[in-house]
Amino acid sequence: MHHLNCGTMHSLIAPLICHVLLIEIEGGLTLVDTGFGLQDIAAPAQRLGMIRHLNRPALAPEETAAHQVERLGFSRNDVRHIVLTHFDSDHIGGLSDFPDAQVHLTADEAAGALRPSSGQERSRYRSAQWAHRPNLVEHRPDGEAWRGFAAAKELTGISPGIVLIALPGHTRGHAAVAVDAGEHWVLHAGDAFFHRSTLDGGSAPTALRVQEAAIAHDRAKVRDNHARLAELHQRGEPELAIICAHDPVLLEKMRG
Repeated sequence: MHHLNCGTMHSLIAPLICHVLLIEIEGGLTLVDTGFGLQDIAAPAQRLGMIRHLNRPALAPEETAAHQVERLGFSRNDVRHIVLTHFDSDHIGGLSDFPDAQVHLTADEAAGALRPSSGQERSRYRSAQWAHRPNLVEHRPDGEAWRGFAAAKELTGISPGIVLIALPGHTRGHAAVAVDAGEHWVLHAGDAFFHRSTLDGGSAPTALRVQEAAIAHDRAKVRDNHARLAELHQRGEPELAIICAHDPVLLEKMRG
């Protein structure tokens, strides 16, 4: 497993990154999220919209998953599967760099992005990022429980040990992705939390908490997810690492 930063953001609120997982499995590669992609760099206004002025992404070609996959000695065609935590622009921008990959997400998230039912959903998703018509594979996480999360589904069609876990709140169909890395599990919680302090009972920077609440699809579910993830973290299980998408300190910890 490789921990990649696929999108440094010089946000006015706090330094942010796009933490992407690249997993080597038999028969190819799997990404968890993509961060920003090459076409985002070519056409930021169309593909990212006004939020780019708040998040201020660096949009550096060398940070894209496409370039980092190649730098590791692979071809972009080796990426056979992409598992998404959700469909926000800073998580799916690289989809068009891997047009033949199967893209896995929850059915609720697909509905929110492709068939929005509220003004918030209509404004948050950027259809230009999926104009290439990616091969979406929708899942309903309703299998066996995973460490207390009841709505989970192992994606055995990709590889054993990749579990999609429903964690709605940030978006309608937001999910976490758990990956068996052999000696330990990594739980990529996406945007279920924004800052590491959420896990240890501390307080995230005020501006970051305000942003997290402002863009939440359901704030009550976000708070519930915070509590569940903190409880899991505070058990201190040595074989489990919990990460989120945007905390640079957690990225460096996993790389160290």
